[in-house]
Amino acid sequence: MKTTGNLIEKIYYDDDIVKKFILATLIWAGAAFLFGLLAALQLAYWPLNANMEWITFGRLRPLHTNAAIFAFAGNAIFAGIYHSSQRLLKARMFSDLLSKMHFWGWQLIILSAAITLPLGYSQSKEYAELEWPIDIAITVVWVIFALNFFMTIRKRREKHMYVAIWFYIATIITVAVLHIINSIEIPVSLFKSYPVYAGIQDAMVQWWYGHNAVAFFLTTPFLGLMYYYVPKAANRPVYSYRLSIVHFWALVFIYIWAGPHHLLYTSLPEWAQTLGMVFSIMLWAPSWGGMINGLLTLKGSWHLLRTEPLIKFFVAALTFYGMSTFEGPLLSIKSVSALGHYTDWIIGHVHSGALGWNGFLTFGMIYYLVPRLWKTELYSKKLLENHFWIGLTGVLLYYISMVVAGITQGLMWRAVDADGSLTYPDFIETVVRIVPLYWVRAVGGFLFLTGFLMMCYNIFKTIQMAPKTVEAKEVLVERTGFDEVTKEAHRKLEGMGLAFSILAFLAIAVGSVIEIYPTLSLHKYVSPNNIIDPYTPLELAGRDIYIKEGCYVCHSQQIRPIASEVLRYGKASTVEESMYDHPFQWGSKRTGPDLSRLGKKYPNLWHYSHMMDPRAVTPKSIMPNYPWLAEKDTDFLGLRKKLSVMSELGVPYEQDVIANADIHAQKQAQEIAADLESNGAPKGLAKKEIIALIAYLQSLGQKGKVQ
Repeated sequence: MKTTGNLIEKIYYDDDIVKKFILATLIWAGAAFLFGLLAALQLAYWPLNANMEWITFGRLRPLHTNAAIFAFAGNAIFAGIYHSSQRLLKARMFSDLLSKMHFWGWQLIILSAAITLPLGYSQSKEYAELEWPIDIAITVVWVIFALNFFMTIRKRREKHMYVAIWFYIATIITVAVLHIINSIEIPVSLFKSYPVYAGIQDAMVQWWYGHNAVAFFLTTPFLGLMYYYVPKAANRPVYSYRLSIVHFWALVFIYIWAGPHHLLYTSLPEWAQTLGMVFSIMLWAPSWGGMINGLLTLKGSWHLLRTEPLIKFFVAALTFYGMSTFEGPLLSIKSVSALGHYTDWIIGHVHSGALGWNGFLTFGMIYYLVPRLWKTELYSKKLLENHFWIGLTGVLLYYISMVVAGITQGLMWRAVDADGSLTYPDFIETVVRIVPLYWVRAVGGFLFLTGFLMMCYNIFKTIQMAPKTVEAKEVLVERTGFDEVTKEAHRKLEGMGLAFSILAFLAIAVGSVIEIYPTLSLHKYVSPNNIIDPYTPLELAGRDIYIKEGCYVCHSQQIRPIASEVLRYGKASTVEESMYDHPFQWGSKRTGPDLSRLGKKYPNLWHYSHMMDPRAVTPKSIMPNYPWLAEKDTDFLGLRKKLSVMSELGVPYEQDVIANADIHAQKQAQEIAADLESNGAPKGLAKKEIIALIAYLQSLGQKGKVQ
């Protein structure tokens, strides 16, 4: 890079793109919070599913999570990065065109998700449900963003990259790696694909992605924003430069290893589970390093809590970050995970981070930015103050109710009488007990949304007061740091953008390679005596319907080797049982019971009645009705292509079965429909989706020689 001594240059920052991302953040945040509130109410009062397939909980939940993570948090991240990077690097963004392509491309992706997820187009992979055309669009837009960002670094006028830039670099590189590896799939049709990974492979890759999506989309970029906006708002330097270095490299190196803690007590190899637990516990230190550095940055400025109420949002955000990063490793300890996994405790943990850490930090950043970008004063500090306290009350109600619900669930599931039998053998008993807490959660969500709406009004009035036309203001900048001579290794590294980026990539690549090793050696864990048969064509069709309706959101298919689970469900799951599952369906939450051994447990008519009206067979059930399954036809013709793709992925289908998949499926469907009809169900169901779904449910746990 050319050095020009003390040359003073005039530049103009591109603040229009920052304004666009801020407004998009507010719009999509409203949608995400509203979807979340509706989902919370549906769990408390099932009729709010309204017998409408587009808003049933199974489809609404991934819509809510995608809106919260990629629409709300995503746009907030981009707003902060575009604003702070230009100032830290003393350079306008590399290309206005790339900035606009990034903005509009990202909004189109969100819009595509908002349309396809309610329609049931889903891969059922946590935080990666979107189908393959949208996955490709995400890759393209992320490359555009990365090119714009790294070329801005290249033309910077400040040689040393500030700590916030380190976190942005790690975020951009790692999210690209995560998305590309997790999204390798083979298309079946325009909106249907199967991942190349299966069973244990898919579980490992999915949770390597899922955990690190939290790490590198909801943690590292927000830490970067924290390192810029907290010192700016407090007008103080970062507390410790040395702590920043240690905490950054430790975090990006260790975080990537921790994914397997989502798979404790599963059929994942024991060594991989232990590795995930150990590295999760190690995360305590670097995570708290960031919290301590952020809070101590306010040392000497605590009086600002009285005069600048937006500081409250930053302090609360850092506190919730500390709580979440203490609780995460705690839940990764196997004995604690045995109690908390699959319960609402995890939901409370996730939301304390999403609402408290990501939400409050974003709100603080927006309150800081809007008056400065629109050249005016904030309309009302009183409204800001009210927003904080109402929002904080909402988050606390949400978190406390879900932790109590989760621990209650966990204790009831594992409770065993003196004679060795389950104290609560009927799963519905454990559901009914926590419904009141679902109402408390909904109240918390309503308060959080109320506070957000107050913020929207405050921001709207602030922008309304702003001057209608403001000419772009030139900024005088000086090239600095290029002639500095230093013996400090990290100081030198901060001046080398390419070398820093390569090291950040290596830091996450080492852990990734070791963690994904089990996926490359699946054959070592499969016993030839336990190899299962693949799904029949009709069962495969039913599996796709199961995924489309989001049944995996509430039901697991993984029995853990825990005494109470074996008593409740049967023999613990094995690695062979899901070896042909593209994608895996082990689940992450049990609002309903595990389904691994469901096959042949009930007659076909029970399943038909259960899907039409769950209360008919399980009084007090909170599951939605699925009447459209008895009205919509199964796509029999598409089965040939589906089985062909499955065969390419290694599922042992014979050529005759592939070539006549529709005929085989229709024959099996006729048998199930005839059985239903003979037991009192309506006639003419053979072509309907309900038949395919019943075929799949009846196959669960029935494919292996060990059964």
